[in-house]
Amino acid sequence: METSKLRIQRHLEQLAEYTATPGQGTTRMSYSEQDKQARNYLKQQMCQLGLQVREDAIGNIYGRLEGSEPNLPAVIIGSHFDSVPHGGAFDGPAGIVCGLDVIARIREQKLQPRYPIEVIALVEEEGTSFGRGLMASSVITGLIGTKELYQLKDRQGVSAAKRMAEAGFNADKADEAILNPSQVKAFLELHIEQGPILEQAQEDVGIVDTIVGIAQLEVKLNGKAGHAGTTPMNMRSDALVCASHIIGQIPAIAIAAGDGTVATVGRLNVLPNGANVIPSEVIFSVDIRSKNDKALRQTIERIIDLVEKASRQSAIQSDVIQPLYVPPTVLNENIHQLMVQHAAQQGLQYRTMVSGAGHDTMIFAGITQTGLIFVPSRNGLSHHPDEWTDYEQIVRGVDVMFATARSLAEC
Repeated sequence: METSKLRIQRHLEQLAEYTATPGQGTTRMSYSEQDKQARNYLKQQMCQLGLQVREDAIGNIYGRLEGSEPNLPAVIIGSHFDSVPHGGAFDGPAGIVCGLDVIARIREQKLQPRYPIEVIALVEEEGTSFGRGLMASSVITGLIGTKELYQLKDRQGVSAAKRMAEAGFNADKADEAILNPSQVKAFLELHIEQGPILEQAQEDVGIVDTIVGIAQLEVKLNGKAGHAGTTPMNMRSDALVCASHIIGQIPAIAIAAGDGTVATVGRLNVLPNGANVIPSEVIFSVDIRSKNDKALRQTIERIIDLVEKASRQSAIQSDVIQPLYVPPTVLNENIHQLMVQHAAQQGLQYRTMVSGAGHDTMIFAGITQTGLIFVPSRNGLSHHPDEWTDYEQIVRGVDVMFATARSLAEC
């Protein structure tokens, strides 16, 4: 019989093969060829476990183990299978593989849940493809819909809706992907920590009680292109100089907000991007996070004020849009205590944690009770080809998830 560790290792190593950058980390964009390969593998594994497999209108995959009372709401376990460019093999897939292993254990032990259990593999959590993090879970919970899927575009200017259509899905039917709260008893997610705390403390699992709020801004600055050699400095309308002035002040705004607030400019596009041409347009992203909602909103306002003031002084046109705002999320206390109880019973070293990263769990918290387990990240590294979590550590996290799922599904 294949052990839990070997199953987890087999799944994660196979999923890591589906990358656009072999040897340089995992690059798996939603609706890409690599997405299709991973999708087919996950559906195959779900079928082998005897699950009822379906895909919703935007491409999320569900594998359902029916309960003895099929009309009861489902306990959903899962995470996302998209990645950042040149990312790691564990961010997202570890949570899906956790769900698969929970089902495998139920099958091995010949258990019958009273409540249905579903494993979900979500598309587009990272926001890399269309500039909108947590997209799939936001559709599922009704926060965004068809209109937004046509508005969101990738770097080639192609909408999320069109990319979905190219992959065989239909953004026009996004409403059909919405889950009614009455259909869901709980959403559970296992994720790598993506930070150094658990490893440094030599602890097995982190049980999250709060997820920071997240806002994403897209700033667009329009100046005027010109010859780099013949346009005097005092006659320029340089969008990049203005952007540099703004970006340089953003860290101080975040620090002043307190409560561990952070702000990051992670994407910068300069046009026309010629060595001898004055930049006419700059578009950059700002990612803002805080456990304090007031600090989060204050940081957003101050950055927008900074953009308006700097662009006005530089005779630059500016526009700021906010594609994402999710307030800090407090997770369900009952599930948190259930996870703590099971971790303690299994003799694991654990702690309660605040998550500084956003996760689909925080979106599902809008429609159901949720729980989130962290497992240690080696050197705290994530979004990097060297991202790593020992398989034994994932097994310990799955142990807690299995016990929690059994309690909730009554099996």
